[in-house]
Amino acid sequence: MIYRAIGLMSGSSLDGLDIAYVHFHENAGTWIFDIEHADCYSYTPEWHNKLQTSVHLNALDYQLLHTGYGHFLGEQVNRFINKYQLQYQVQLIASHGHTTFHVPHKKMTAQLGDGAAIAAETGLPVISDLRALDVALGGQGAPIVPVGDKLLFYAYPYCLNIGGIANLSAHSGNDYVSFDICPANGVLNRLAAKAGKAYDEGGQIAASGRVNTLLLDTLNEVPYYKEPFPKSLSNHFGNELIYPLMEKEALRPEDALCTYTEHIACQVKAAIEQIGQRLNMEAGPAKMLVTGGGALNTYLIQRIQGQLQPYNIELVVPDEKTVKYKEALIMAFIGVLRWREENNVLSSVTGAKRNSVGGAIWMGQEV
Repeated sequence: MIYRAIGLMSGSSLDGLDIAYVHFHENAGTWIFDIEHADCYSYTPEWHNKLQTSVHLNALDYQLLHTGYGHFLGEQVNRFINKYQLQYQVQLIASHGHTTFHVPHKKMTAQLGDGAAIAAETGLPVISDLRALDVALGGQGAPIVPVGDKLLFYAYPYCLNIGGIANLSAHSGNDYVSFDICPANGVLNRLAAKAGKAYDEGGQIAASGRVNTLLLDTLNEVPYYKEPFPKSLSNHFGNELIYPLMEKEALRPEDALCTYTEHIACQVKAAIEQIGQRLNMEAGPAKMLVTGGGALNTYLIQRIQGQLQPYNIELVVPDEKTVKYKEALIMAFIGVLRWREENNVLSSVTGAKRNSVGGAIWMGQEV
């Protein structure tokens, strides 16, 4: 059976809207995929500001933004479909939305981007609110990409995604775990802005700096990193806790970037150690798939590889399309599983009371 789906992803780093059109083929429980087309549509300064400040809106204005952003997403999908001449080919759209509030300990999570509005704009079936049921079941609602890691990238015992927030998945036999490690590009990009750059391309600025060991120790002692998993992070953690620690030291941009890059590498190593205490990972060489914008940060990859040297783990950066659009790809896949009424969120990862078939369906066409 072949499914043709579009996945939408807006990450916490606010780089833009990722759109991927993917063909999925299932045969006797084994899945293969092909990313046919993919794009990232950068946000205008107006939309960037709206999303960045959304948590400070009153209830009515927040809901109006939720609806307005949904229509915006639908318009971007139509733009994408027209560009690649995909009319009458797309079977469904799965939209992650843009996360604003994430308070799983109170069974609440919120993503901007009304699924009904997307369906109204596109005339296609839309699956949204992908995290909501897991959170209602007592889970973290995050990470949700591990179901894709498990079924699409099963050849890798470790999958590391470095986006606005870095997260790691790992499996040994039937045991599967995943959790958010630390803020990543969300903080790095803010530090790069101090040097007049949108981001630190290839980690060149960081590579020219020096690690501030006192600040690095302070960062590594933040309590979250010692908490057991399942656990997840919101944008608030990076913006309101981690970034102010960086600002307080008033370092040169290159030293701040160098220090925070080392912090990410240290926390990836710490995550591997945490996982090793839970899972009986096989000894010997292992491969870690690395995706997300951070996979293109050569210096960051070098530092992570250096930290993982004692564990004989080799980092593998795949083709650029998979690096950039893996999360949008997996959103599309989560939508396909929802359409098939199959589990698409793993309780072993999120801590929910059971696996779940997450996502609300909005039929964009008359039936």
